Parts: sequence; structure tokens; C-alpha cells
Amino acid sequence: MKKKEKLLALIPAIWASLFDIAITIIHQPKEYWNGNLNKANEGNPIGNLMMKNHVSGLFIISIIWLILIGIIGYYLPRKIAQIFLLFVLIVHSCGATTWILPNYGFWFFIVFILFNSILFYIIDDKINRKKRTEFEQAFEKNDRVHSNSEKLKTEFNRIV
Repeated sequence: MKKKEKLLALIPAIWASLFDIAITIIHQPKEYWNGNLNKANEGNPIGNLMMKNHVSGLFIISIIWLILIGIIGYYLPRKIAQIFLLFVLIVHSCGATTWILPNYGFWFFIVFILFNSILFYIIDDKINRKKRTEFEQAFEKNDRVHSNSEKLKTEFNRIV
């Protein structure tokens, strides 16, 4: 994959991660932000541990995680990166829906999952469209070459 394609491939995973982080921050109880770290509400045990140690723990672990997503998603071989980035998209979509469903309801949950699915599809299509076009052009060129060789054979057989 080219640099632009690699960067495009990161968008759905980064988006879902940012949304999950933002909704987690928004739905922390006031007591947590007032210093009662035991009121931290996070399903991820690493995030929970960080949040219970310091009020900025969620921000620190989130920044580290977003950087890791970018580095891992960019530098892994294409197929492994695709699996990793799809995994991150799914996991953070699921994480965000644990806040969405009880706080905003079923339809917001459905719209969120639909949006993430469409975003993934559009970016994947954009990345792979160029590859399909290049393949189609090569295939058409091969057809023209094959067609010309058939014409030459026919002409040769006619002369001989």
C-alpha cells in the first residue's frame, strides 16, 4: 500500500477509538472528576487501572493507544494491518455502544454501527478501487495483446 492508502486505512479505527474515548470521558460521574477515583467507570481493565490511579490516566493511556494504532496500522504488512485495524474498529465500536445503548437508546446505537460500517466500506472501496482499476487495465491490455496475436496467427495461416 502507498502512504496515502495506509493513512486512509487508519481513519475508521482512529474514529471509533476517539468516539469511544470521548463518550467514556463524557459519562464519567461528577464524583470522579472531583477526585473520587474509585468512581471511575471503564470496562477495559487497563483503562480502569489508569483511571483509578490518576484523573488524567484515561487521557494518557488514550494518547498512547492512538499513537500505537497509527504506528501499528501503518507499518504492519497490508493484510495484517487490515485485520488489526478492523479489530480496533469493532472493539471500540462495541466499547462505545456500552455507553450509547443505555444513555441514548437503540436507534442511536444502530445509527452509530451503520455509520462505522459505511465509513469502513467507503474507505476500503477507495483504497481497493485503484487496485481494481490497475488490474482491469492490465487485463484489458492482455486481451488486446491476445486478440492481436490471434489476428497475426490468422493472417499468417492465410498467407501460408
